Amino acid sequence: MKKLGFGCMRLPLLNPEDNTSVDFPQVCQMVDLFLERGFTYFDTAYFYHGGLSEEIMCRALVQRHPRDCFTLASKLPLAKLKEDQSLQEQEDIFQLQLRRCGVDYFDYYLLHNVNADSYQTAQRLDSFAFVQRMKEAGHIRHVGFSFHDGPELLDQVLTEHPEVEFVQLQLNYLDWEDPKVQSHRCYEVAVAHGKQVVVMEPVKGGKLANPSPAVVELLARHNPDASPASWAIRFAASLEHVFMVLSGMSNLEQVADNTGYMADFRPLSPAEVAVTEQAAQQIRKDGTIPCTGCGYCVDGCPQHIPIPALFTLYNRVLGQPGPMHKNEYGELCAQGSPASSCVACRQCEGACPQHLEVVEQLKRVTKAFED
Repeated sequence: MKKLGFGCMRLPLLNPEDNTSVDFPQVCQMVDLFLERGFTYFDTAYFYHGGLSEEIMCRALVQRHPRDCFTLASKLPLAKLKEDQSLQEQEDIFQLQLRRCGVDYFDYYLLHNVNADSYQTAQRLDSFAFVQRMKEAGHIRHVGFSFHDGPELLDQVLTEHPEVEFVQLQLNYLDWEDPKVQSHRCYEVAVAHGKQVVVMEPVKGGKLANPSPAVVELLARHNPDASPASWAIRFAASLEHVFMVLSGMSNLEQVADNTGYMADFRPLSPAEVAVTEQAAQQIRKDGTIPCTGCGYCVDGCPQHIPIPALFTLYNRVLGQPGPMHKNEYGELCAQGSPASSCVACRQCEGACPQHLEVVEQLKRVTKAFED
């Protein structure tokens, strides 16, 4: 397979404020172009787009193309499995996912978002054994898990479950040496256990695809024809043990760009790797909030603060929050509550895959738009 995968978490929307308002005709065009250019890997999940992503992939991909021309990945939602639920719940969810996607089997199936808390759930419900049974029954071709925690836990999981075939890691040039995300160390743990790696968030939720003007200028000086996104995706794809890099593409233009430079993939040279290191240093200087917009922080917020949307606005107008931007801030807050309403329960911080100090970042937003 070519190394670029189609991530189905950030599909195009008709209404940017409604994650379920997917632009289905455009998704079909995107899927068609992706396949036409020789790419085959699609990655969806139970929770994406308010639970609609799997059904959309059924309609746009499975029902419109032969089963042998694509590979499909989905995930068991560990966050949905609670203390009072029985083992049967996993079977019910899995069968629902097969029906939603319109398939008899998944080419790749993962335990979703393994971390310190969810791993305990997976152990209690014997989730690793469950997916192995589904594999033996012919409903899964390859078993793995997506991971959002530190290298020590990753080593523990892989030691206790050597049967998994691959690991999905957040990996990009900004997080490569980040002391909180620890992408580099997690990658090395996976390699030490002989596991292939699927990369998620190679452009960090779009942050590396739309960096500051200073970063754009830096990258353009070295290659004026390459998009910022191409630098980030090629960085991840250049790693020896990475077999797939997922890109959450949101419009047809992004599909055209990504498949263009990945069709005949060329790894980064040492000089180009050095440029990404400079870009990462510049991004850290910019002072933006490294939020990927995944939305995991929002579901349990008792104040219903639209955290990712507020962080996106803050990053966009960093250093110049004038009256017009404050009006936009007010409109976003009207959907829930302002940043200043945070009660510091830190539920959001426990859910954040980026390990952000969300409470402190909300104070920055408050100061910028409410003071």
